[in-house]
Amino acid sequence: MDNTMNASLRPKKIRVSRKRQITIPIKYFTRFGITDEVECVPTENGILLRPVIRDEEKGEFDDYILADLIKEGYSGDSLLEEFKVRKAKIRPAVEKMIEHGKLIAEGKAKYGTFKDAFGEDL
Repeated sequence: MDNTMNASLRPKKIRVSRKRQITIPIKYFTRFGITDEVECVPTENGILLRPVIRDEEKGEFDDYILADLIKEGYSGDSLLEEFKVRKAKIRPAVEKMIEHGKLIAEGKAKYGTFKDAFGEDL
């Protein structure tokens, strides 16, 4: 988050009901694209809530993956199988890049390359 985002989205206390329910403030709900589910992730310091992104919402790289596979000569069943393999690598690679970016920002790591995130075979 940048400084302007921090100014408008400061930490906020949220009451927990007797049924262990919480209400997410609208600023957070809107800013992070929450729809009907959040993922509850245990961390070292507490719990992280993040929006659940459904498979149909994850397709931002699909066109690029398919274009590359077609250029490489894939078609039919082999196109579908290789597409699944490559698509499965995207999220872990992006998460790795984000984590590495945090370390760089903290001065704990050097810059990384595309191959560091996605491997030699892409």
